[in-house]
Amino acid sequence: MLSLMRKHAGSWIIKFILGAVILAFIPFGYGVYQDRRDQEVASVNGMPILLDEYNLAYNAILEQMRRNFGNSLDEDTIKMLGVKKQALDQLIDQKLLLSEAERLQMRIGDQELAGAIRDIEAFQTAGQFDSRRYEYLLSSNRLTKADFEQRQKEAMIVDKIRFLITEGVQVSQPEALEWFKWNNARIDIDYVAFSPESYGDMPLTEDEISAYYDENKSSYKTEEQIKARYLRFEQKDYRDSVVISEEEMQDYYELNPDEFDKPKTVEARHILFKVDQDAKPEAIEEARKKAEDVLKLARADKDFAELAKEYSEGPSKSNGGFLGAFRKESMVKAFSDKAFSMKAGEISDPVKTRFGWHIIKVEKVNEASTEPYESAKVKIQQTLTDQKAKTLAYDDAETVYDSTFESDDLDRIAAERQLKIYDSDYFNRQGTVNGVQDPNQFVSAAFNLQDNEISEVQELPDGFYIIQLTDRKPVQTAPYESVKQKVRADLLKVKQKEKATQEAKQIMATLKQGRDWETILSEKRLQPQSTGHFKRNASIPKIGYDRTVASAAFSLSDANRYPDDVVSGQKGIYIIRFKEKKEPERGEFDKEEKTVTDRLLQQKKFKAIEKWLAQRRESGEILIEPGFDNPQ
Repeated sequence: MLSLMRKHAGSWIIKFILGAVILAFIPFGYGVYQDRRDQEVASVNGMPILLDEYNLAYNAILEQMRRNFGNSLDEDTIKMLGVKKQALDQLIDQKLLLSEAERLQMRIGDQELAGAIRDIEAFQTAGQFDSRRYEYLLSSNRLTKADFEQRQKEAMIVDKIRFLITEGVQVSQPEALEWFKWNNARIDIDYVAFSPESYGDMPLTEDEISAYYDENKSSYKTEEQIKARYLRFEQKDYRDSVVISEEEMQDYYELNPDEFDKPKTVEARHILFKVDQDAKPEAIEEARKKAEDVLKLARADKDFAELAKEYSEGPSKSNGGFLGAFRKESMVKAFSDKAFSMKAGEISDPVKTRFGWHIIKVEKVNEASTEPYESAKVKIQQTLTDQKAKTLAYDDAETVYDSTFESDDLDRIAAERQLKIYDSDYFNRQGTVNGVQDPNQFVSAAFNLQDNEISEVQELPDGFYIIQLTDRKPVQTAPYESVKQKVRADLLKVKQKEKATQEAKQIMATLKQGRDWETILSEKRLQPQSTGHFKRNASIPKIGYDRTVASAAFSLSDANRYPDDVVSGQKGIYIIRFKEKKEPERGEFDKEEKTVTDRLLQQKKFKAIEKWLAQRRESGEILIEPGFDNPQ
């Protein structure tokens, strides 16, 4: 069941259990020590915000950032993004909305609540609400019906308040048209790029390098390092203690039909003749005729795979056009509709999709089926054993963690309980810890601790961890000799950029005096280039995605062909010149009007809620406990 809950963690748990703000329900780690759960970190108009709520919000944001940043997420990034402040702000906003609902005496009736719960897909079997599944999912996550339904009511109330705030927000057609023109205008510029690296090596004296080091010592620091002691509770160590009943396996089989239903699939090959989506009718017809010619060869018993290798323009060409087995929803509709209407061995007439024309040959049809319970039992037993073993491992880890409130000596606690304890070597924020499967998560948790502090239970891929920070080597300025080569390389880049900028500025000044573009560049033996048309938020041809260059370009016009100064872009220094600007056609807007209007409407609603919340923050009574009033 734990795997099932993880599958739904991004949908119904977030949306329905904890409401409109980002409060993710964490299956492992919810049984926090009671004294800490009840600690108040803030209050909003008399409504308390508890430490437990704060921790859930913080962990939810952190988890989302881990998905976005991956291994690059470190403690400095977490501090820079202000995750602690984000978590507290979200909770304050939620309480402000609930406070307004209380003022308006807004309530959710039992029938309205029941209807909303019945509509939650996670609680349905074959599209119908399943009370047994509902109770099973809640109990598996240590939630009572009363607790869940109260949270659901709060989420629904928050949604209603948000609706009231944004009910009058509208977007006019002129407003949408103006935004569309701004966002879809295209500009073409001429440019000359001065790459700092092209200036090569430069003579640098020892005094220059040393002086640069003295001026920039903050850039040359040793990394902070720590040591940690930890306990690990591994799922595999608990499997022998697990007993799975026949009834539990049958329940799992009945409540997880998607796991045992095998949908219909088709194995096919295809030959693709590409056509651009905006191609003219004659180009589309030409590609169709090519497809017809190859189709004749295929139906004359020529080897289809060899024909695909010779004629197909798709990525599967080298594999004889073989697509493997696929579900109907995996392909574009026209392709799937045709393939799933054919029998094995049949070859289709040309089929048009947004990619072009396809000739399809069905190799095999795999009809839908359901794996019988008897043949699924072994897999179900293994799944349930793993889940229960994981729960037992967590329960043990939580029990040990609770005992740390009476002692900060993890070594003594381990000895009393006959647990194996591990000691790491020193590691930095990008370091690894021997024997730990996900060192990034371990390191992040360890660096969050104060000296000798013991962490809450941490879930890593290879088990549950309790970590204690045992020693710390603080950040220090690195000795000059140890970083001398890096200092020289950094100074060289500065000098190269200065040289590139100086040369570009001299030419720009000449152009501003009225000298001819082609003449001055010819004299300097510089080769100008043109980007071609690009939109302000798109990648610039030949340059790449560079907001600075794009911003400078869109400030130009026929009357003002040059910017005030050279442009310092991501890849170098640029002199740019206006060439042409194109406004989008009205017909383009007509096609996109609904999408544009909907997008702007969402933006305006978001701003309306932001403004409302800002006003309520000013007029409301918000009290924040010391230690949380200036979170980093």
